[in-house]
Amino acid sequence: MTAPANITIDPSLVDVYKDLHRHPELGFREHRTASIVADRLEAAGVEVTTGVGKTGVVGVLQNGDGPTIALRADIDALPVREDTGLDYASTVTATDDAGKSVPVGHACGHDLHTTCLLGAAAVLAANTRGWSGTLILVFQPAEELGAGAQAMVDDGLWDRFARPDVVMGQHVAPLPAGKIAGHPGASYAGSDSLRVRLVGRGAHGSMPEASVDPIVLAASTVLRLQTIVSREIPSTATAVLTVGSIHAGDAANVIPGAAEIQLNIRSYDEGVRRKILDGVERIVRGEAAASGAPDEPTVTEIERFPVVTNDADALGKTLETFAGWLGEGNILDPGAGAGSEDVGILATSCGAPLSYWLLGGADPSLFTTGDMTDPALLTVPSNHSPHYAPVIDPTLPIGVRALVHAARTWLGPGI
Repeated sequence: MTAPANITIDPSLVDVYKDLHRHPELGFREHRTASIVADRLEAAGVEVTTGVGKTGVVGVLQNGDGPTIALRADIDALPVREDTGLDYASTVTATDDAGKSVPVGHACGHDLHTTCLLGAAAVLAANTRGWSGTLILVFQPAEELGAGAQAMVDDGLWDRFARPDVVMGQHVAPLPAGKIAGHPGASYAGSDSLRVRLVGRGAHGSMPEASVDPIVLAASTVLRLQTIVSREIPSTATAVLTVGSIHAGDAANVIPGAAEIQLNIRSYDEGVRRKILDGVERIVRGEAAASGAPDEPTVTEIERFPVVTNDADALGKTLETFAGWLGEGNILDPGAGAGSEDVGILATSCGAPLSYWLLGGADPSLFTTGDMTDPALLTVPSNHSPHYAPVIDPTLPIGVRALVHAARTWLGPGI
């Protein structure tokens, strides 16, 4: 069953989007964003609760008997300096948890997610004759930290509000605007980020024999870590191990006393994940022992995202509605992606199926085939790039309509 195509989009949403884009906020600091969300929901007649999971906002719209669905949008930004040249680009800086001043930008598109859900909430609140049930609007903080969904759950999200029969949401992606993509089953990788501290013995650069050089130790550790995926994980499994940061020392003629490595692991299977994590521990400790390190190294978890698993039936039902609206040719299967998300926690914590899809947000004129084989997918700016910014039209109106169509598919007949 499809929703009506003649959904009127509030033109002021463009200004809302530009304002959110211009004023990004880091995870658990989204006070201004949360205030805007709460004000817009209240103006639409939605019952609003703020401060859920620190800075999250929950809206509840009850409209008679029927199913309960949750629509989720994330609201936080990234420590990324925007370089898009847009007249509404962010120039915001903030102080991070380490006390360092960092640029902040909506390089992942959460401002668009937020605006689309606000638009959908207004449409559904103004047209209650077309559906029946309960709508839970979840504006989640700190997705980029992998902590916001769990924070809302820990704050009693499903105990304080109705437990949903399905959790749904969308993420803008560098696909052509006008396309929607979804993959059943394991759709987005689990992610583990680790900090490894290697302890050596510092010395003058002219006396290496007096040292245990942590830089050499770090170099050998990095090389050995790369053998976990290539030599210990079956070739039929999918996994990635990336060392994204190495830091040691501050001067050319001083051997420092310690080095730090930060690494990230992506996997889809718990057995594979566990094998990689065990391998990291073994290699780090083995290399430290081989180097004669005076102290044991430490391996600390920075953040973790579980695998996001789309329920095949729930996603299929949603995409079928989208196909009836946009056309079959505009619905893609992107396969399992290596990106990570914490939206799955919202579904697994209440035992509901998840229906989560990608919303095309790139200029369609940049593409040739417009499908998952298009070479432009490797060249258009992607999420987290300082150059990333979705095209507002048609991405924003399509994103609003997608959420409305999805909601009405589950909540009842169209008008």
